[in-house]
Amino acid sequence: MKSVPVEVTAAPAVEPERVNLLGLDRRALEGFFAELGEKPFRVSQVLKWIHARRVTRFEDMTDLSKALRTKLAAMAEVRVPEAVADQRSADGTRKWLLRLDGANAVETVLIPEKTRDTLCVSSQVGCALECSFCSTGVQGFNRNLSTAEIVGQLWFVNRELAREQPERQVTNVVFMGMGEPLLNFRNVVPAAELMKDDHAYGLSKRRVTLSTSGVVPNLYKLAEVTDISLAVSLHAPNDGLRDELVPINQRHPLRELMAACRHYIADKPHRRITWEYVMLDGVNDSDAHAHELVRLLGDIPSKVNLIPFNPFPGTQYQCSPADRIQAFSHILSRAGLTSTTRKTRGDDIDGACGQLVGKVADRTRRQEKRTAVDGDA
Repeated sequence: MKSVPVEVTAAPAVEPERVNLLGLDRRALEGFFAELGEKPFRVSQVLKWIHARRVTRFEDMTDLSKALRTKLAAMAEVRVPEAVADQRSADGTRKWLLRLDGANAVETVLIPEKTRDTLCVSSQVGCALECSFCSTGVQGFNRNLSTAEIVGQLWFVNRELAREQPERQVTNVVFMGMGEPLLNFRNVVPAAELMKDDHAYGLSKRRVTLSTSGVVPNLYKLAEVTDISLAVSLHAPNDGLRDELVPINQRHPLRELMAACRHYIADKPHRRITWEYVMLDGVNDSDAHAHELVRLLGDIPSKVNLIPFNPFPGTQYQCSPADRIQAFSHILSRAGLTSTTRKTRGDDIDGACGQLVGKVADRTRRQEKRTAVDGDA
């Protein structure tokens, strides 16, 4: 029997995934260039090109050797976010919806003031913590953002600002957007380090603030690697009420959270913790709650930020009346606590605190579960 030759077609070569240099902080970039056999001074050069000058093409990084630029073009990239929506509030607040992949997008919000521009960045697609008064929390959860996706929000907004006013830049960053930052510890910390790096964004540690609902073990870890400013989403002065409003309290109750916060600011002169407290009518806003809050905070250097509740579709809560918020604030102030009431910004574009939703392909299937429970009821 005569054999018939079979033509074998080679499988197409799979191109290796390129490293997105946007997400490498100084330490990671040092390792990257060491593997290439390049000298350490290249790190500062590239950080400045990518983050300070917002240059994405290696061929335009003119103080790099031609050989290095060719090498980088073959194995790396600078991939930046793309906006799919841009909304402007009547009060000047601006919100962008940034595409991540085919199924997910996150929102980032710029809050302009006379002397500063504050950017509220997201750290996760959705949120797993299910705080009952937060619109993000009811959307479900999909995944953590990469370091590049986090710092990319700052890169993108700085570019947009510079297009309108060449010298204008973000002056403050708060990790208060979608997600719980300390549940994305691995990517949030290098993003914060990039924000502080003098050759990247050059923000001081006082101008980068991380807000947590109380992931206590990672709060201790945070104290070991950085000294950025800390805000805590408190919202209740006792465990019983906080268990309802901020469910992570069931795992890490107030006694543990207060100890971790004291540890974070220990040996840090002139530092204090900002406590975020959303004002919910008839829920957590009584005089008794205010006095309880004074006792809870005790001698911790503190600033209490009272946040008028921003409603969203389907919520069970109402915002405390203005006179009730004022009375609550007076009790705190008379006890020696610094107390401010946050001015609501961007609520006409759903850009205010607790209103961010983005686009979440919910892997927790939270909405389906809620519908099933409601149906059974």
